[in-house]
Amino acid sequence: MKFESMGFIGLGLIGGSIAKAIKHIYPKTHIIAHASHASTIEEAYQAGVIDNDTLLDIRAFASCDVLFLCSPVGINISYLEQLAPLLSPDCILTDVGSVKGDIHQAVASLDLQQQFIGGHPMTGSEKTGFTNSSPGLLENAYYILTSTEASLASDVDEFAGYLATLGAIPIKLDPKEHDFATAAISHLPHVISATLVNLVKDNDTDRELLRTIAAGGFKDITRISSSSPVMWQHICKANREELLHLTDLYIQSFTDFQDAIRQEDEAKIFSLFQNAKNYRDSMRTQSTGILPQSYEFYCDLVDEAGGIATIATILATHGLNIKNIGIIHDREFEEGVLHIEMYDLESMDNAITLLQAHRYIVHKKK
Repeated sequence: MKFESMGFIGLGLIGGSIAKAIKHIYPKTHIIAHASHASTIEEAYQAGVIDNDTLLDIRAFASCDVLFLCSPVGINISYLEQLAPLLSPDCILTDVGSVKGDIHQAVASLDLQQQFIGGHPMTGSEKTGFTNSSPGLLENAYYILTSTEASLASDVDEFAGYLATLGAIPIKLDPKEHDFATAAISHLPHVISATLVNLVKDNDTDRELLRTIAAGGFKDITRISSSSPVMWQHICKANREELLHLTDLYIQSFTDFQDAIRQEDEAKIFSLFQNAKNYRDSMRTQSTGILPQSYEFYCDLVDEAGGIATIATILATHGLNIKNIGIIHDREFEEGVLHIEMYDLESMDNAITLLQAHRYIVHKKK
């Protein structure tokens, strides 16, 4: 499997970020792209990311080593139909859509299973377009790969390895397993977020009191409502079955909460909040069999300028490379706590010993 010539059909936030990451890590890679606007191609060419400065005919992409489909789900499928009779048998075809069932069905109907690897980078932003893309968007982000029995396992493994060199964390899933999981942790939350925002909008006062005081938790859980409506229109259509299943389950869960409040069942209300807190807290500490072992710990940190930089400097001067670092913001009424992830067990143990020697209070992952 070769990675010398890359094609992108669609060059928005995700496609642009992948292309920028490839060009940053592998500057000699030949990259061509197609976009819905000629201005996007011009911008990407001027930035040195792609090698074509005008829109290309679809036939120009037939001989790429890897071809990324980075348009909305329904549009990707229409491109598949155009590409099927043109593609070189050595071209690996992939996409970046957050729904996999429809495109795998289309791939099967076009007899492209052996050269298709479904892809879903679990990263993004409420901002859109190539202008907002970044080569660091894939860094330490889960990148789900979906394949079927007809897919070539060796190609999937090689492609996963290549994505890992771009900073991503590949995870291999069955397409149906993927669609249920993303419906639960991505698609349903976007529906809930949009519903909540519309509820507040429709019930605001003439003085726009709700808009004025909206902050904190409301803004945190509704930030994703600023995402592209076109993209989410496509996602709701493409993952309709799983999303409807999850909305039914959510409505039942919401009704249970509503009944507990109506009946003033304080024990039930506490239990519902406590169960949610326990599971949510476990998300930043619990390893699963899907992912490789992580090496992370937490360090108490006073919220002051230069605090993170000081810790990073201490570790760097002793030759310890940090894989990931950031403030955990969901510890209400407490000082900030720093989450630090290292690349291996020895580095983690050395980092903990070193920071404790500098009188930092360290909490190891349980």
